[in-house]
Amino acid sequence: MAGVGAFAAAGALSGAFVAPAGQVQHSEPQMQRTNLRAAGYGSSQAAGVGAMAGLGAVVGLAAAGVAGKRASKGRTSMQAVGVGINGFGRIGRQVARIAMKDPETELKLINASYDADYLAYMMKYDTIHGKYDGTVEVDGDSLVIDGQKVALSHTRDPAEIPFGEHGAEYVCESTGVFLTTEKVQPHLKAGAKKVIFSAPANDDSHTIVMGVNEDTYSPSMEAVSCASCTTNGLAPAVRVLQEKFGIKRGLMTTCHAMTASQPTVDGTSKKDWRGGRAGPGNIIPSSTGAAKAVAKVIPDVKGKLTGMALRVPTIDVSVVDLTVELEKETTYEEICAEMKKRSEGDMKGYLGYTDEALVSTDFETNPISCTFDSKAGIMLDPTFVKVVCWYDNEFRPFVNAFFSMEWGYSCRVVDLIKHMAKEVDEIILLLLLLDSPSLFFLIAAEHTGMIFANIPALSEASHPPDSIVGPVAAIKQVRRPVVVQILEIMPSTAIIVAMAGVGAFSSAGALSGAFVAPAGQV
Repeated sequence: MAGVGAFAAAGALSGAFVAPAGQVQHSEPQMQRTNLRAAGYGSSQAAGVGAMAGLGAVVGLAAAGVAGKRASKGRTSMQAVGVGINGFGRIGRQVARIAMKDPETELKLINASYDADYLAYMMKYDTIHGKYDGTVEVDGDSLVIDGQKVALSHTRDPAEIPFGEHGAEYVCESTGVFLTTEKVQPHLKAGAKKVIFSAPANDDSHTIVMGVNEDTYSPSMEAVSCASCTTNGLAPAVRVLQEKFGIKRGLMTTCHAMTASQPTVDGTSKKDWRGGRAGPGNIIPSSTGAAKAVAKVIPDVKGKLTGMALRVPTIDVSVVDLTVELEKETTYEEICAEMKKRSEGDMKGYLGYTDEALVSTDFETNPISCTFDSKAGIMLDPTFVKVVCWYDNEFRPFVNAFFSMEWGYSCRVVDLIKHMAKEVDEIILLLLLLDSPSLFFLIAAEHTGMIFANIPALSEASHPPDSIVGPVAAIKQVRRPVVVQILEIMPSTAIIVAMAGVGAFSSAGALSGAFVAPAGQV
């Protein structure tokens, strides 16, 4: 810290300025995230930072950032992700409940053909998941949920849905109709930035299963599929088996709870004769593309897996029966040990593990996408094994002491929305760090709650002048958890190296001090 203080002092003497936490003035109007670039990224003058100033300030910031990050855990973000929902069926309703309780998301708009009174009723009550834990009221043609106004629209033409008008940047497409990138172009023209399918895509749109291949997302993708509930319940286990033991081939059967498409008494179904039979009174064989779809998120198993479904007369929770031939010889105990290790490690929150004798209703409150049941699997020989995994095909909430939330399939939809938004903000921040460090300092200080009182050179810094207010307004568009992650993935040494290079190319800044362009002059 002595070294940090020395660098910070030198930086302050040469004109580096970082506003103390709590002293930054905010302008009320929200700015589009793209305005962040206009506020502090586009001007080479605004990026001018002296070598000593930039290095000193960044060392002090990076050091303080670690403490600030730890101290600020559990706080809500400055700007939540604006969420829109098109279609208010089983998944749409659960996504709405999740988005309302997650501090990192804000439900902005619901588009459904029903009137406000009936939408409020559907939001309030659910046979499986119970009454909504909050308040739901009708205000004209809007809902007021937990005191927050949520806009409604009632059109079947996605081009007419006012996503942009209401700030619904990330749209959950849950009608089951618009499942190609081409078909969601009207959503994008109506103001949505990205569209997430709550079902398998009907084209080659990218598919993501959280906990398996979320790192393959690119902000250039306009639409992304969250796959099906069964693919989410299967893929984590397949990933473990493939990475540790290798899969030669396999067959999957899912015993799937009833869905809204099944009749309560015998009806008609020309496409699927069995599907027209009474759901509550039968076990109904059905087709599923879930096993083949796993290859979209784990390419190494392409052509190695297929499967079928049995629709069973329960209303929630399904179970996957996966039988595979492995490439490497092993024991069932080794498979269980690997599943347990991964469930407690890099796949925690998505892959679960149980060694208790449980049944389906025991998983109605389970937050995990795929729970490996060590008591249910069997092995015939060292390369031929059956594994069993449970999953809640809708959702059930679990809230810990820090109010972070994890659920079943519908929660994975919301997780994917947050992941996509985070990736966009990370790119903005990384560019900002390299080209406009002064504004990056302000953003990091604002969102990590840094206090510079223990660094004398910085604690004596002046209150921010009026010229800072414009750029600081852009800070509201960058979410605190993103900055925390930036500080985690870019240790102080890496930031120092990057900023040393910036400072070296900013010799003019060393003479005049760090400079932030006044609002309107960039």
